[in-house]
Amino acid sequence: MRVGIEVGGTFTDLVTFDGAKGTVAKVPSTPKSPDIGAFNALEAGGIPPAQVTDLVHGSTIATNAILERRGAKVAFVTTRGFRDILFLQRHDRRSIYDLRYAKPAPPVRRRDTYEVTERIDARGDVVLPLDITEVKRDLLPALAAGGYEAVALCLLSSYVSPKHEAELAALITASLPNIRVAASHVIAPEFREFERASTTLLSAYVQPVIDSYLDRFESRLKGGGFAGHFSVMQSNGGRLPAIAMRRNAISALFSGPAAGLVGAIRQAGCSGRGDLITFDMGGTSTDVSLVRGGEPALTPETEVDGLPIRTPVLDIVSVGAGGGSLVWIDDGGMLRVGPRSAGADPGPACYGRGGTAPTITDAHVVRGTIRPESFLGGSMKLDAEAARRSFQEIAKRLGTDVNGAAVAAIRLGVANIVRAIQIVSTERGRDPRDYALLPFGGAGPLLAAEIADELGIREILVPPNPGVISAQGLLAADYVKVYGVTRRLQFDAAAPEALREEHAHFRAIAEKEFRELGLAGPLEFQLEVDMRFVGQAFEIPVTIADRDLPTLTSEALHHAFVEAHRRVYLHGGEPGRRAEIVSLRLLVRSRLDTLPNLGERMVDLERPKQAPVNISGTETQSAAIVNAAHLTEGRTVSGPTLIEGYSSTVWLPETWTATRDAAGNLHVRKDAA
Repeated sequence: MRVGIEVGGTFTDLVTFDGAKGTVAKVPSTPKSPDIGAFNALEAGGIPPAQVTDLVHGSTIATNAILERRGAKVAFVTTRGFRDILFLQRHDRRSIYDLRYAKPAPPVRRRDTYEVTERIDARGDVVLPLDITEVKRDLLPALAAGGYEAVALCLLSSYVSPKHEAELAALITASLPNIRVAASHVIAPEFREFERASTTLLSAYVQPVIDSYLDRFESRLKGGGFAGHFSVMQSNGGRLPAIAMRRNAISALFSGPAAGLVGAIRQAGCSGRGDLITFDMGGTSTDVSLVRGGEPALTPETEVDGLPIRTPVLDIVSVGAGGGSLVWIDDGGMLRVGPRSAGADPGPACYGRGGTAPTITDAHVVRGTIRPESFLGGSMKLDAEAARRSFQEIAKRLGTDVNGAAVAAIRLGVANIVRAIQIVSTERGRDPRDYALLPFGGAGPLLAAEIADELGIREILVPPNPGVISAQGLLAADYVKVYGVTRRLQFDAAAPEALREEHAHFRAIAEKEFRELGLAGPLEFQLEVDMRFVGQAFEIPVTIADRDLPTLTSEALHHAFVEAHRRVYLHGGEPGRRAEIVSLRLLVRSRLDTLPNLGERMVDLERPKQAPVNISGTETQSAAIVNAAHLTEGRTVSGPTLIEGYSSTVWLPETWTATRDAAGNLHVRKDAA
């Protein structure tokens, strides 16, 4: 029995597969104790922990700890003279017209930052040895007296030579075993001091939170008789055993969105589709990504709450436009959607849990694209009158009625998502009309046709059980780990051989670590090299397939770099300009079998043949109602139609048709004009 559990901001999703059949379930999340929601999902699915052999988990624990500043009390230790690196940051100004602008505050006070005497230069040579006497006399007593749960170490040039940092980490661990230590040469061994320091600090900040959460989770699993394999999703689209997450918690920041993207790609691949624009619209946000050839793009850096994090993540753009996003009017009288959310508690007004503010979900209930009696297959009844009441004040201020206000909110939500899709497509030189739109999440298929209309996209691919694709993606994810290091190499005839040596070095480390984690089976390797022209400030990643590395020449590497540079900057640089290698990363993958198609969950619910839908705020039309589980292979329906499933509803406007294929996906197409 394989089980995937994904904890979202509003709902916790579960997907199971026992080799012959699968089940899906959704239950409300429990923000104060997310593990309770996870076990509620197991109970809703009728799955005793003792029956589970492989459990994969994804959550927003780490992200929420940073956003809500609920992490550990942490200290920061660096080389003498660099105490203020986390506060000085970069010289950029994100909001140039804001007179009250302040740089994002790191989750550590200046009084909790400490310096040690040592110095290693950029070549890795020791300039000043680590002052052990000073560490024992000053630093260790200060850390012991500070009540710290974790300490982040980021010594100058430790990415080149970790000698001093490793020595310092060993001293702290030996003297203060109850304090968790995060060292930059382990967490983010790449250059750029501020980004490396920020990443290491945030990893230390969330590590005790993750450890405590995993302890509770594993303890409850064990109490239920679980004896299987427990792994956690990472931001890079792969999973790792839970024990590995205790070494570098920062890699689990965006496990939910990453799992959704992996699940969507795997499901689309069953229909032969690899060029996709995905958007995952859940309860609190919408996550957008562009996929080419069935492979998601990785980016080496991201940020949370304005703070940079140097760790590989799937290239996903998020906007505050989820089903639970609040609809409000700003001081200038403009209608706004998000980024604030009603979350799971109290949730949208229609949930009947005490929420009174309008949300996108309430707007759908008012418009008629969500029928209160069919939500979650009828297992959760919605309060339509509460949804209408929530929009009364908005309607009054806009000078319209409740229907008009709800439709306006949905249109604004559509506009926000369209803008996010343009960021990953047109702003990067990609025409969205060349891709199929793949919506998922509980709210995604409700808006897919309207978003496609805005972008000129004529094909939409809706997976079965779209509201639980993130949980399905957990089971579809391979085991993945990324090893990165800064190695500045002049680009010359010897560069390919230097890359082969680094590749062999990290390959040996990876093979040993995967064996220790109990991950048997063949491993796949992919090398990514960060390159730039000499004098450029930032690098461009160049991917080298493992099969090409043995015969790689400097000419082939230079050609690959110039082509990558041209895609980003629209030119390949001046002829004869020297290039250099800055960093490299080795992605190691242990593949799993692709998860079989689970099919739509059957829901025994009586439905009328038609229902009214308010399209424009003033015009109401009658839409057909179709049970998604009854829409079998080869059957086609035409809009206006509501295709109601257990986890989501597909809104099919006029001029759109939907056909189920052999893989279970719905091909939604716009009629030719």
